[in-house]
Amino acid sequence: MASPAFSVEAATQAYLATLSGAARAKSDAYFEGGYWLILWAFVVTVVIMLFVLRSGLAAKLSARTLRLTGGRRWLQSILAAIALFLLIAVLQLPWDLYVSYFREHQYGMSNQSLAEWAGDWVKVAGVNAVLFGLLAAAMLGLYRLTPKAWWAWGAAATAAFLAIVIAVSPVIFDPMFNDYKPMAQSTLRDQILGMARANGVPADDVMVVDASRQTKRISANVAGLGDTMRVALNDNLLNQGTPPEVRSVMGHELGHYVLNHIWSMLIYFSLIILGGYLAVNHFVPALLARHGKKWGVHDFGDPAVIPVAILVLSSYFLVMTPVVNTVIRTQEQEADVFGLNAARAPDGFAKIAMKLSTYRKIEPGKWEEIIFFDHPSGRTRVTTAMQWKAEHLGEPGVE
Repeated sequence: MASPAFSVEAATQAYLATLSGAARAKSDAYFEGGYWLILWAFVVTVVIMLFVLRSGLAAKLSARTLRLTGGRRWLQSILAAIALFLLIAVLQLPWDLYVSYFREHQYGMSNQSLAEWAGDWVKVAGVNAVLFGLLAAAMLGLYRLTPKAWWAWGAAATAAFLAIVIAVSPVIFDPMFNDYKPMAQSTLRDQILGMARANGVPADDVMVVDASRQTKRISANVAGLGDTMRVALNDNLLNQGTPPEVRSVMGHELGHYVLNHIWSMLIYFSLIILGGYLAVNHFVPALLARHGKKWGVHDFGDPAVIPVAILVLSSYFLVMTPVVNTVIRTQEQEADVFGLNAARAPDGFAKIAMKLSTYRKIEPGKWEEIIFFDHPSGRTRVTTAMQWKAEHLGEPGVE
């Protein structure tokens, strides 16, 4: 039972007061600017897709790859999808440059030079082009095979595809961008592994990633599936956090594993993607009937239809923003509670929440948090930590 001498609200306010003045205004401005980025990213996508369609580039790429592959539709679909993705990526480069380089430097979040950023951008574009090409070709193939039910089979195939990507990311994709090294032997490492073993997480090592080469953000994760599962924290967290703060973050990440959030997230996103494919199935034929002739796109199974599908999916996911954020935020809140129980460091968790709030708005309105936050706000997290502390005052091992 909580002690009447301890006020959850007073303790929460004491923490919130540590971020004030110019620092708080900067944090709010950075995060609130992100709301507009959602809208402008959609506008940029629409402009690029309409340009690719109205210029005839989509139709020309499709026709050229068909000739190049000797009429083999499956191979044409892969090559055309990759070519379209790379074309779109180049057209979107100025936007990416602003959002993830200039704006990040403006707010003091990035540690990268322009050359380093460009190197990572090229690698991301290359990897995503191949993944996009394979997935888009699979969807086109399913449509040609079963035009009335492609959307259902497509959602199932996409879920399997995502599971494979999640499984191989720790061993194939992540090392392309950062170095992962075993954490040096220490009491903190033993405590993290002890938490893992106590909660049934099959981890025999903790990896440290050199995220500081890119960003000042602190983070950690439990990634992969099965034999590729990996517990990792970034060097920013290790260098900036105290042992109770680091343990509270790692307890949160272990919670994602124990609570099967990877699998449940796959289910949730498969259902959301199913809705997106239904939207594509409904609206793309209507758009082709109205504009297909001037775009040079006449067949749903033609790779030239990809920009039309992207237009529909972009509109769908814009509308679904609150739903997607709420699904993620709910799981993050569950992991917060798990982490508090695992690490028993409520003040450590509150302090980390305040450090995260240097680039996340700390006190949003109710609907603002529901619509725009994919993690609990700083106030929500500090309140959760202080409520947990109130219920465990005086217990041994609480930090």
